[in-house]
Amino acid sequence: MEQSSLKTIGVVGSGQMGRGIAQVAAQGGLSVLLHDQDAAALQAAAAFIESSLKRQVEKGALPEAARAAAIARIRPIAESGPLADADFVIEAVSESLAVKARVFAALDGACRPEVILASNTSSLPITKIASATRRPDRVVGMHFMNPVPVMELVEIVAGQATSAATLETTRGLAKSLGKTPVVAQDYPGFISNRILMPMINEAIYALYEGAGRRDDIDTVMRLGMRHPMGPLALADFIGLDTCLAILEILHDGFGDPKYRPCPLLRRMVDAGHLGKKSGRGFYDYGSRDSSR
Repeated sequence: MEQSSLKTIGVVGSGQMGRGIAQVAAQGGLSVLLHDQDAAALQAAAAFIESSLKRQVEKGALPEAARAAAIARIRPIAESGPLADADFVIEAVSESLAVKARVFAALDGACRPEVILASNTSSLPITKIASATRRPDRVVGMHFMNPVPVMELVEIVAGQATSAATLETTRGLAKSLGKTPVVAQDYPGFISNRILMPMINEAIYALYEGAGRRDDIDTVMRLGMRHPMGPLALADFIGLDTCLAILEILHDGFGDPKYRPCPLLRRMVDAGHLGKKSGRGFYDYGSRDSSR
């Protein structure tokens, strides 16, 4: 199916990434079927999107009429049946290969045979996800960056069987949403996390080994390398459990010790200090007075 014929997008998963994808698709003029089996999560996603669009109106970045039109294009659904009407589906559920395989097997049965199924995975193998379907040529990675409404990049990942037509349609969709697509091959971490996670891991090693204090490490990268956020603060934003999971995928996939997760990262995850989402990571998001 060509990108120009895409009218209705299915988004599976209404968490942080799913609701962001739904918002940009609706703002891009597409009808959106936002699916989640958790009714409370759907309700929270709808409230978040309304709040996000309202802020854009208040800043003068979005006309009120466009805000109302975008909200009207989003249809929250708790059942998967309506996804039969979707022209393209993007999965944004938890970063677990077993979970994603189950979701893709179900989508394969629920969606029309010609529909492309995309995964927003940040590191899991598209080829394995595609193997759960009868349409591996129409399965692709579509890795949006967080926060989706703000970040310009979409990493499009070609699995072993992904067709050129699927890649082209997915690239066209990304462009129509105001994003810049890049194509990566299906190797651990793709491009983005293969480069980013070793940098974050090395920053954690620098802290672990006493090369510098937390604030000094982040300041070096912000002021010396012009990064908008230091690597330790960024790890907190991403989630330390997510960073650990991606590093383990890189380490297992390549068998190279340079991807070995720092013991300090493992210890913090074991302690439940996961970053912003838990209230504490390298920084304390309650008092903000931690000074490692």
